[in-house]
Amino acid sequence: MTTHRAVEGWGVLERAVELAESGEPFVLATVVWREGPSSGQQGSRAIYTASGQMHGWIGGACAEPVFIREAKAVLSAGQPRLLALGAEERFGDLPQGTEAIAMSCQSEGALQIYLEPVVPVPHLVIVGDSPMATSLAGMAATLDWRVEQLAGTEFSEGLVGESSIVVVATQGHGDEDVITAALKASPAYLGVVASSRRADSLRAYLGEAGVCGGTIAGLRMPAGLDLGSTTHKEVAVAILAELVQLRAEGAFTSSEAVDAPDVPTAVDPVCGMTVDAADTSHSLEVDGETFYFCCPGCRAAYADERGVS
Repeated sequence: MTTHRAVEGWGVLERAVELAESGEPFVLATVVWREGPSSGQQGSRAIYTASGQMHGWIGGACAEPVFIREAKAVLSAGQPRLLALGAEERFGDLPQGTEAIAMSCQSEGALQIYLEPVVPVPHLVIVGDSPMATSLAGMAATLDWRVEQLAGTEFSEGLVGESSIVVVATQGHGDEDVITAALKASPAYLGVVASSRRADSLRAYLGEAGVCGGTIAGLRMPAGLDLGSTTHKEVAVAILAELVQLRAEGAFTSSEAVDAPDVPTAVDPVCGMTVDAADTSHSLEVDGETFYFCCPGCRAAYADERGVS
């Protein structure tokens, strides 16, 4: 079920920044055109998150369920979409690529809404201050990734999350402690810059410490693509190349982006709108069957037609 948050104006964009930094995918919607009467105004914005939260205001009881349904589709496809909502005769000449969705809303208004999926950039945490670590940080920053470079003594599990990428480049200075702390956060990627012999030693240490074999096997040690004997800058390239490859394969994509909450829907028998089959919709039980409506007006009209209250 969708959770609504009371945010408006610039607060919607501030919330968008917070979501991007947290790593949660979302859809940012903007009303780019309206024709009254409509509660949605030109420039109105709203956000729909992968976890099913809605922030802001995009329109009334008719527009909102359409926005939520289409936002889920945009999250799944990862492609922006321009929607035209309203009675068909109100559309006129629509821009190429616009998806027209007819609504029999009682307000008889019309909206065009631009839906843009926002998939946060990777969060890369590099632990270490070697020339290789500094080179890797600079290269990743050119890709507009969110990069943090820390000394081993500055690192803690609270600095990373499940969508984070962690590269341990402490070169033998407290590797064990950093890896142990990072494992507690279950990052999407945990790689260690080490020789093959050092990697074997670290695996043995983790096994003796009680870390399960599956977790140890999932560590990238040595980190990066195997390019043979290389300079520190080339090692940085090899690690970044591996990360770019994994990202392209979807390794760092949040499962929430694909599995957006699937709420049962129903068709409003009066106006034909698709609405959530939930308590938040205006339900009415008739002869043992429950009907759902976009607004109290549609519910009242149907109740009058069926002779119920």
